[in-house]
Amino acid sequence: MRNSWKVFLVALAAVGGVAWWLIRSAPARVEVGMVAPDFTATDLATGKVVSLRASYRGTVTLVNIWATWCDPCKQEIPAMDSLYRSLASRGFRIAAVSIDKGSPTSVKKFAAQYGISFDVLHDPSGAIQEIYQTSGVPESFLVDKTGNIVRIAQMAAPWNSPENHRIIEHLLAAPAS
Repeated sequence: MRNSWKVFLVALAAVGGVAWWLIRSAPARVEVGMVAPDFTATDLATGKVVSLRASYRGTVTLVNIWATWCDPCKQEIPAMDSLYRSLASRGFRIAAVSIDKGSPTSVKKFAAQYGISFDVLHDPSGAIQEIYQTSGVPESFLVDKTGNIVRIAQMAAPWNSPENHRIIEHLLAAPAS
């Protein structure tokens, strides 16, 4: 009987140790105020792999995670494109990362059909969904010049609204320190 208790206590300690390790090693929740996690994806205009930190450093960037089969994404894209066209000359960027599986052909066709003027990136592995801990598409992360997330939108957002214009114009006017 005494050995049974020892085995039980050792097993309990092992389970507790594993639970502690899992909790400590879990990535921090992606939320407003934290540094936007880096990611890589293929830029469909150039065919080159780009990363958030290397390609968008020092800019106000909207990271949008989307897919061609997503109806809310289709509704959101015209507002995003309008916002981009009005603020791109001031340094505003959009990194729209498609998570469509397979070849980028369908994503390129989609971008052409919608007349998208901002950066269309492709991550067929969907790794960005894990990195940003998304629950669906579209999800967007507005990142300031210092790389911090200032706004998160789950589902389609009215990106061309006066409120979003004001927020982004304020971020564009801020120093990049």
